[in-house]
Amino acid sequence: MTHHRFPHKPFAESCVENQAPIFAVIAPLFAQARRVLEIGSGTGQHAVYFAARLPHVTWQTSDVAAHLPGIRLWLADAQLPNLPDPLRLDVTGDWPPGPVGGVFSANTAHIMGEPEVVLMFRGVGRLLPPGALFALYGPFSDGGRHTSASNARFDAALRAQDPRMGVRDLDALRRLADQAGLDLIADHPMPVNNRTLVWQRRAAAVADQG
Repeated sequence: MTHHRFPHKPFAESCVENQAPIFAVIAPLFAQARRVLEIGSGTGQHAVYFAARLPHVTWQTSDVAAHLPGIRLWLADAQLPNLPDPLRLDVTGDWPPGPVGGVFSANTAHIMGEPEVVLMFRGVGRLLPPGALFALYGPFSDGGRHTSASNARFDAALRAQDPRMGVRDLDALRRLADQAGLDLIADHPMPVNNRTLVWQRRAAAVADQG
C-alpha cells in the first residue's frame, strides 16, 4: 500500500499503534469465518490491515455515511479482493442481511449514546448464527469503576463533549448482551488500558427481534 496515491486519505495514529495487538487477538477468533462485518470502520485502516492478513475472510466495512468516502480511499489504495465496497450502517436504521461469520468493532461503544449501544448489541445478535463471535475493542469500566486514571479522564472528556457519550461499563454490557443472546467468553487486556471483549452467540434465540 502506498500513501502517496491517495494523499487525502483519513489517518489515525491510534490505528497504527493498536492494529497489531488487536490482530493477535482476533486472528484465531475469525480463523474459520468467511465474512466478517466491521461496525464503525472509521478511517478504514483496520480493515486494510486485517483483510491483508486474513485472505480467507471477506472483510465487510461499514459506517455512517460521512465516513464512507475516506474508507473507500483506503480500500482503493489497498486493492484487496476480500474488501468489498463499504456499507452505510447507522445502528438506528436498517442493518445488512445476515448471517455473517463474525462481527468486529473498535472504539465505537463509547462514542455511541447508550440507546445506540443497545441497538448495536441487538443487531449483532440478529446477524450472528449460533457459536459465531463478536469482538468489541475499546476502553471499558468494570463494576462501576474505571480501570485506570487515564480512562477516567477520557470518560470525563467524552461526557463534557457530549453527555450521551462515555466509557461503557462491563456489567451494563453483559445485560445488553444477554438480552441479545450473546455471552461474554473472553476479556483480553490490551495496551493503553483498553480491552477486547469477545461475545459468542448462544444457540437459544433470546434476542428481541422487534
